[in-house]
Amino acid sequence: MQNKNTISGTKAGKAFQTLGGPSRRTGASTMALPNGGERKTVPSGARTAPQNGLGRTRLARELFGGRYRPGQSLQLDKIAAEYGMDDDSVLKAFDEFQRLGWVTLTGDLCVTVHSPNPKEMKEAYEVRAALEEIAGRTAAAFLKGNTAGLLNEVGAMRAAVRDGSPDACVEHDINFHLAILRASQNDVLVRVWDTLAFDLRIRAVIGKISSEMREVVESHQPIVEALHKGRGREAGLLLRNHVETFSEYIKKSESDSGFHKALRRDLEGAKDVQQAFFPPQSLSIPCLSCETFYKPAHDIGGDYYDFLSLQGGRWGIAIGDVSGKGIGAALIMASLQASLRSQALHPHLDLTTLIGDVNRLVHESSPTHFFASLFYAEYEPATRVLKYVNAGHNPPIVLRAHDGQCAMFHLKPSGMPVGISADSQFTTTTFQLEIGDILVAYTDGITEVENRNAEPWGQRGLENLLRSCSRQTPQQIIKRILDEVSTFADRLPQRDDMTLVVMQVQDDCHV
Repeated sequence: MQNKNTISGTKAGKAFQTLGGPSRRTGASTMALPNGGERKTVPSGARTAPQNGLGRTRLARELFGGRYRPGQSLQLDKIAAEYGMDDDSVLKAFDEFQRLGWVTLTGDLCVTVHSPNPKEMKEAYEVRAALEEIAGRTAAAFLKGNTAGLLNEVGAMRAAVRDGSPDACVEHDINFHLAILRASQNDVLVRVWDTLAFDLRIRAVIGKISSEMREVVESHQPIVEALHKGRGREAGLLLRNHVETFSEYIKKSESDSGFHKALRRDLEGAKDVQQAFFPPQSLSIPCLSCETFYKPAHDIGGDYYDFLSLQGGRWGIAIGDVSGKGIGAALIMASLQASLRSQALHPHLDLTTLIGDVNRLVHESSPTHFFASLFYAEYEPATRVLKYVNAGHNPPIVLRAHDGQCAMFHLKPSGMPVGISADSQFTTTTFQLEIGDILVAYTDGITEVENRNAEPWGQRGLENLLRSCSRQTPQQIIKRILDEVSTFADRLPQRDDMTLVVMQVQDDCHV
């Protein structure tokens, strides 16, 4: 997904087009004053990137800190001059502020300030706490004995506190946390950080914690020490505690700030990010007709399915369910997918070893209370052999029509969910599929749907329905399941993420 911090297509983008953007012939940029006023030219080298960055930080801090009244109108050219920023940087900054709900840009190169709300900033920091705990656990393996860069950032933060420069301090604070995210080598975490604009949020609230600044800075030291020793779980918990403490300081502040609508918009962006991790609907597996369904309980969720094209014409088929819901579960889901893909797409001896490696990776990179059920199979179209490991997942059901009856085979679990223990053991099982067989894989959001008497639809409800489905297509089966679940729930709100993967072995397949 493209970063939505760009200014194209927004009111700021239109304003930038009005300004004419940077002048390519003169090396300068121009800013048009409202109401046809005089134009002034700013030499392109007059304001450097550090000046623009510090100006953006001070602007965010003062905008969030209450210097400007709700409803007040600000002129962009005057803001640029006051904060030492060029016109391009001002427009980009206010486009970001608008995306967070702090201001509204108008066509006359002005902005209207909105009233903020610190309670909703706390909601965003709950997301950040989970994200940084996951990053710290993974990054420890890569930063062990290699934390000189982090120590330099802590030293720079201390110097900024001594000099009374909160804006300089926050820049080094952001560099510190981004370095850990990048060291985790998990692009998902960095993308979520960018999507939810955490660097901008940190800049905005730094003025609110000035009295606790020294304590905030010193709380970085034990994080560095844990990472230097390779203690991932300790580093993750220290990072979570750091972020949560930061959030408490914000909560204690008395000013208002508006973040609820911004968080809602940012979660919409996160939903787009998550959707990109699912395989495309157009994907085709030889000799299998496939249909899928996914619907999270909230904007984003922790259910997971994937199809992987492997060496030798084999295909990997995965479905999983992360404990919990919402963005925390979605982050673990993305980590699980990345771990499984990194292992499965390289040559491996057997699935037992593969899932064991995935389990260790998820265990090391996940908070203590997170784990995931996982069914992973490798299918060979030429022989119709399905080899699988079921790590604590709801058993997929194979339907086979025989003599007018529907036989059912359950691909039962042979191990606990991944992420619970680094030493978990897993068993590989082989199942011979036949032409016409239908495999139905699902998450417990399907079977645990309840009616108005709090009775679950359950495994029995699903199996009773499937007994009459052996002659139907995967698309028809999914529709029947969803119709039955909807009728059973009687319009009650969805409580859990719901996923279905239905595949049928084709009878006209020639490999």
